[in-house]
Amino acid sequence: MPKELERDLGLVSVLAISIGAMIGSGIFILPAVAVGYAGPAVVLAYILAGLVVLPAALSKSEMATAMPESGGTYVFIERGMGPLLGTVAGIGTWFSLSFKGGLALVGGVPYLLYLFDVPPTITTPLALTLAVILVVVNLFGAKQTGRVQVAIVAVMLVALGWFAIGGVPSVQTANYAGFFQGGIGGILAATGLVFVSYAGVTKVASVAEEIENPSRNIPLGILGSLGFTTVLYAVIVVVMLGVTDTSAIAASDAPMAVAAEAALGPTGVLAVVMAALLALVSTANAGILSSSRYPFAMSRDNLVPKSLGNISERFNTPSASITLTGVVLLVLIAFVPLESIAKLASAFQILVFILINIAVVAFRRGTMEYEPTFESPLYPWMQGFGVIGGLVLLTQMGTIPLVGAVLITAGSVTWYLWYARDRVDREGAAMDAVRREVGKQAVDRTRDAVTPTEGYEALVAVPEDVAASHEGMLVDVAADLAVPQHGAVSVIRFDEVADQVPLEAATEQSPTDIEFEERADTLATDLDIPVRVGEVVSHDTRHALANYVEEYDVDMLVMEQQPSRLRERVFDSDIEWALTHTDCDAVIVNNSETKRDEIETVTVLTDEGPHDPAKIAVADAVAAAHDAAIILEYGRDEPVSEEQRRTLAKYHEEVAALCSVPVRTAFVRSDGGVNSVENDETDILVVGTEGKSLADGADCPVLVVRPREETTPGWFGRALERWLL
Repeated sequence: MPKELERDLGLVSVLAISIGAMIGSGIFILPAVAVGYAGPAVVLAYILAGLVVLPAALSKSEMATAMPESGGTYVFIERGMGPLLGTVAGIGTWFSLSFKGGLALVGGVPYLLYLFDVPPTITTPLALTLAVILVVVNLFGAKQTGRVQVAIVAVMLVALGWFAIGGVPSVQTANYAGFFQGGIGGILAATGLVFVSYAGVTKVASVAEEIENPSRNIPLGILGSLGFTTVLYAVIVVVMLGVTDTSAIAASDAPMAVAAEAALGPTGVLAVVMAALLALVSTANAGILSSSRYPFAMSRDNLVPKSLGNISERFNTPSASITLTGVVLLVLIAFVPLESIAKLASAFQILVFILINIAVVAFRRGTMEYEPTFESPLYPWMQGFGVIGGLVLLTQMGTIPLVGAVLITAGSVTWYLWYARDRVDREGAAMDAVRREVGKQAVDRTRDAVTPTEGYEALVAVPEDVAASHEGMLVDVAADLAVPQHGAVSVIRFDEVADQVPLEAATEQSPTDIEFEERADTLATDLDIPVRVGEVVSHDTRHALANYVEEYDVDMLVMEQQPSRLRERVFDSDIEWALTHTDCDAVIVNNSETKRDEIETVTVLTDEGPHDPAKIAVADAVAAAHDAAIILEYGRDEPVSEEQRRTLAKYHEEVAALCSVPVRTAFVRSDGGVNSVENDETDILVVGTEGKSLADGADCPVLVVRPREETTPGWFGRALERWLL
């Protein structure tokens, strides 16, 4: 029986983990870099970063109370956005937190060098030694780690409080001169840089499975630590800028020590150095604690090897995951520059927080079981602000951080495609929400298509060489379509004469013309709607047809599929040209010599997506005219998932409710299933222009439907529909 981690982290431990993870490099290292972008206005960058983080903090609080599992950000995005983006978020956040841990340890060593006269060459070895110690501490379990974290944070906050209060008398207002010297661009660039300072707010959720009373302690821990840290950052930066010149801060690897020496003297320097070391060690410690949970959680979902999810029998911790995280941390300390780490970590953290805000929307709009005990206020406006704010900051991050984030993303996608894709069979709430929205839009378009419109006009375009026996079929189809719309039918014969013949000379009726009108008049007497019979003579039938459709505002064009001639194999056929140059619905009738007696079933074949509304409207009109039933036949090249099947069933139910005849549905696999045409269930087949090749092998009449452009989604919308439904 598998072991489970014990819930033994209370609110104090949760706050300590989150605050300790945030108060580190963000205040002891990054001000030296950020002040170069924004000048004294760097304090606004810290406040703005906290505000942009707030929506993600609220979203994570909500999702963590619904899913208190180890893995935090990864779990939320994987469940909300699907395993692909879950893999990206899990691997990327794991690296991001490891980056920040390495940044904290390497950035803490200069404070030690500031206090003692030791050679700079020991910076990396000392940071590596501290990393090894912290990895060993984490191997002993979350309970011991939480207690260590509380002690570290308590001592650290006392020292920082002394600096903030004791430094106020030394503040010189002249140091704030040129407050906005960096402009809006500088403030935004600094905001993007220090954004990683708030990454610790995510670490509470990553150990959610071990938190007592998660519905209370998770939101209190996340929001409380975020609010406290934002205020503390602002106060300390204000004091830091006020007690020393900004150029001195920018030039130092230990900016807080420089400020403490100016405001508090040697004793203050000692206190701040101790606080810096504790804070940065705390950041690295929390980073190891939470980042190791990502491969652990991903292993349970088959996105990484199962060995990373093994629980140590001795310490009851995911030892393999912690060890791997430690190895990555050591490599980062040894080889990656600090400023690059900070920018890369911030850029990817922004991307992850954007996904977090989108994920909570997906959960609320999807059908997946989702019952949070805490709900984000101001939904969805709060999430929208987080997404937009994050995107704005990304534009200010520069090229290198964005390229790094892209590389991490590409590597994560490659890993998913190579390793994980065949091991998982699930999708996220976002996919379900989007699929439902796509289905809803398709139903709305179908409702518009079957709703009668005033002044409906169906045009039967008859070429001069059409067989007389086929005219009846074309007129019957047009009448079937016009009756539900309370419209009219025009039966127009298009005659083409050579360019050398004046049109006036061709207006005189021939015996063939008279026979056509007599046949059309006979057909019209059997119909209960107005029928107009006429002829159009032109030098170019194609343009004459297009002009007629535009002049008379035709709603439906009915034509017969003509046999393919050599010229049409090289150039566009008249029908293809007409479909391209007319803005109306169109039905091309194939097998029009087949009789339509005793029609009982009209089958509509989908093109691997929602049934086109125009096809539904045509099928419903024809079926209603003959008291027939409709089959909505759904063909796919790949198996239909359970989620897709549920969404399609609901979509089909809603479409069926819009039809005036009985409707049933069928799923057909193209690699083995038998469709209704093959088993002779279909009396009339309705397909789209992309499925018209089916007409060649069908023994029944085939209606190829081309909807007008304004009623169909664009290429992206069609591709999305085919992918989702």
